[in-house]
Amino acid sequence: MTASGSDSTTRLRPTSINLPSLASSRLTLVSSTGAILEVCGKVRKPPGAAASSLSLVESEVESPVEKLTLVLVDDHAVVRSALKVLLESEPDLEVVAEAGTADDAIRYVGGHKPDVLVLDLNMPGRPSLEAIPDIQAASPETKIVILTMRNEPAFARQALRAGVTGYVLKEAADTELVLAVRRAAAGDTYLQPSLYQHLADKDRAEGRTGRTLSDREVEVMRLIALGHTNAEIADQLFLSVRTVESHRASIQKKLDLGSRAELVRYALDQGLISA
Repeated sequence: MTASGSDSTTRLRPTSINLPSLASSRLTLVSSTGAILEVCGKVRKPPGAAASSLSLVESEVESPVEKLTLVLVDDHAVVRSALKVLLESEPDLEVVAEAGTADDAIRYVGGHKPDVLVLDLNMPGRPSLEAIPDIQAASPETKIVILTMRNEPAFARQALRAGVTGYVLKEAADTELVLAVRRAAAGDTYLQPSLYQHLADKDRAEGRTGRTLSDREVEVMRLIALGHTNAEIADQLFLSVRTVESHRASIQKKLDLGSRAELVRYALDQGLISA
């Protein structure tokens, strides 16, 4: 077979070639310019010809794999680089842009309209959850998968309520992220498996008491029961000390608990902490 080509077009001239006696075959052709082309050909044996002498009578270019496009947002360049390698090791995934802030995420999502946005939860500047409405406005069809180190159920609940379709912990990215991206692109919701039990436990606790705490109040109460000060809780949850004090007062009022010791006993009873 001969192949000739220019910079823009490769032309193939069918001719007799030696192939096994098969009804079809896949060939790799190299043109004079070095261009490589994968083709699928149907072959036929002319009347009276030897079984090994066949002619290529029809060929077509193999269809490329349709890829899911991704925008990757994390404030650490090293993390972005590692995640890009992980994602693009899959033949159907392509990272089309990277960003380090929530504001850049809005801009790149609006420009690229990716199938999926992989978004770090905690970055300097504008909070990621606060930016989600603007991200959705910039590209309504783009699905959002949160990738984070925060394994507290309260954060997962807030993210899902904000409209994300996936929540994955960074510690499990190598086994969970690709699956979460594909599920999100298909329109399904993906939640880190280890968080399901925590959320179910909280739902059961609320059902037993009949007194519903907000997700944030549950997290504040858990940290109080673990012995953290208001200042430490504020630092961990990115809140002001005054906001933590307000949550604490609300918790005690809703549950009719007057001391930290009572909060600890309640948290133990509800399975929010272990002895």
